Amino acid sequence: MARKSYFVTGTDTGVGKTLVSAAILEAAASLGKRTLAMKPVASGCDDTPDGLRNEDALILMEAMSESLAYDQVNPVALKPAIAPHVAAAQAGRQITAERLVGFCRGLQMRPADLLLVEGAGGWRVPLNDRETYAAMPVALQMPVILVVPLKLGCINHALLTAEAIRRDGLTVAGWVANRPEAEAMDCEQETLEYLINHLETPCMGILPWQDSPDPRALAASLNVHCLFEN
Repeated sequence: MARKSYFVTGTDTGVGKTLVSAAILEAAASLGKRTLAMKPVASGCDDTPDGLRNEDALILMEAMSESLAYDQVNPVALKPAIAPHVAAAQAGRQITAERLVGFCRGLQMRPADLLLVEGAGGWRVPLNDRETYAAMPVALQMPVILVVPLKLGCINHALLTAEAIRRDGLTVAGWVANRPEAEAMDCEQETLEYLINHLETPCMGILPWQDSPDPRALAASLNVHCLFEN
C-alpha cells in the first residue's frame, strides 16, 4: 500500500496546486520513488469522446509514475467551472466526505511510495451544505502540503490556512511557494522570510515563473526529502 499519503491544498483557488503536485511527483520519481496521485473532485471538465476530462487530473496522470484509469484519478468529474458543491447540485449529484474517503482509501491500498491527493480551491471549500473539503483529509488523518502564491495578501492567507489545518487536528507537512505571475511581487524576499519564519513547517521550495509550465523542470526547485522521513 502507499507508504506516504499527503493532501495538497492552497490558500485559494488558482494558486498552482496542480503544478506544485506534479512537480512534487516528478521530484519524488527522480529519487526512485513510485508515485500515485488523484484529484477526487474536479469542476471545469471538458467533453471528450471518452467522457468528461479535467486538465488538472490529466497533468497529474502524466506526472505520476504508476498507471491508473482516469476514473481512479478523478472519480467525480463536473462540467461547470464553478464551486464543486454548486456544480454537483446542477448535475443532480451529491458529494460527501465519506464517498471521497472511500475513493482515497482505494488508492492507498495500491503499492507506491507516495500518494498525493489534490483538493479543490482552499481549505474550507464546501462539498455540500454540511461539509467542507477539509472533512476528507481529517477523516483520513492525512498530513497536508500547503501551496502559497507569492502575491499581495499571501502572508495572511497562508497563516490563516495553516492555523485552520492545525485546528482541525492535522499536520502541515511542508509548504511550497509558487510564483503565479512573470513579474515578482513587491518585497518578495521579505515576504518569503516572514513565511519561512512563521509557518513553522519546512519550505519545500520556491517555484519560478514559467510561461509554459514544465513540472519536470520545476522539480529541480523542490526538496521533497521531508515527505519520506519517519
